[in-house]
Amino acid sequence: MVVSELIRIFANGNKTGKGIIMTTVQMSALNADILRNLGTIAQDEGKLKRAAKYLRRLAMEMAEDPTELTEDEFFAKIERAEQQIANGEGMEMLPGEDLTAFLKRNGYNV
Repeated sequence: MVVSELIRIFANGNKTGKGIIMTTVQMSALNADILRNLGTIAQDEGKLKRAAKYLRRLAMEMAEDPTELTEDEFFAKIERAEQQIANGEGMEMLPGEDLTAFLKRNGYNV
């Protein structure tokens, strides 16, 4: 199995709010392929080190993103912003104003 096959499996997987669900058969085939390929490169220390480094990087990508919001947090943030606008605390762009000028006018260093 090559990378394009892995991409195809992920792209065609069932998407949920928390990622992609793979069937048990797909997961077993993927595990077997990974182990088979590791066995192929087992005699080459350099390739094993590269594989280990890449797998660590993939595992780190799976770690939780501290900036990621849940759906409830996202909508709560939107509601707070709407309330601030209703209270006159919001900032508006002037007609014809670009984003850089808007940010500078509101005290941001850009």
